[in-house]
Amino acid sequence: MVSVLCFMFLFYFISISVLGTIIFGVGLWLAVDKHSLIALLKLVESERIEQFTQPQVIEQLAYVLLVIGAVMFFMSFLGYLGAMRESRCLLSTYGTFLILLLIAEITAGGLAAFYKDRVRAESKTFLQTTITSYSLGENVDATSLMWNQLMGNFGCCGITDYRDFEASPAWVNGKGNRTIPEACCILKDVAKLVPRDEDCTTNPSDSNSFYKKGCYEVFTEWLIGQRELIIGVIVVGIVHLVLIILAFALCKAFAKYNDMRL
Repeated sequence: MVSVLCFMFLFYFISISVLGTIIFGVGLWLAVDKHSLIALLKLVESERIEQFTQPQVIEQLAYVLLVIGAVMFFMSFLGYLGAMRESRCLLSTYGTFLILLLIAEITAGGLAAFYKDRVRAESKTFLQTTITSYSLGENVDATSLMWNQLMGNFGCCGITDYRDFEASPAWVNGKGNRTIPEACCILKDVAKLVPRDEDCTTNPSDSNSFYKKGCYEVFTEWLIGQRELIIGVIVVGIVHLVLIILAFALCKAFAKYNDMRL
């Protein structure tokens, strides 16, 4: 029984640990040598890929991957070490961390459902802070890229409408005679952000742009309709619960095994 539990436990942990190590390694590579990735990506003739070759975008992505990889590796190593050393203390610590994380996830979901109006207001406020750094051209960063992709693919503009971009000093100083960004227009080429109407950015209207259509409502409606995303969250929750059960089952199995040896 103990060996079966150990095998299942270690299988989960080795999988997560390898994934965490890969993520951390990629993040470290991007952090110390992002120019190599830029050169590699430029070998691929794709306008969509070229948007991700900005140094600012790669640097921000590197930090995100480093944090995710480090957390995954630490948690995996803690569980792996506990199973290999038959340490009930380490396994209990790991299980406790998972329980606290699961409680935090459930609490966050419950609060989001109960205080949905407050959550909507706070999420809009957060989005407003991201749009204040929106920029164009060579100064584009990960946040600006995210907004371009969101607006181009969902057919929307800003959070509530095009006036939200006026909160960005970089946009105000660099927009020239534009009224809206290219991504707010009805596009004939989404990858290159090429407007169907050349006058769209300077003279937006309901027929050539989405300048009055905010992304917040559009994205919220899309998110609610994504069954695959809901299924994915449920699967992650089940795996999370299985790991908690295995951790404490191993603790109990090790305790019985040690009592039998005595």
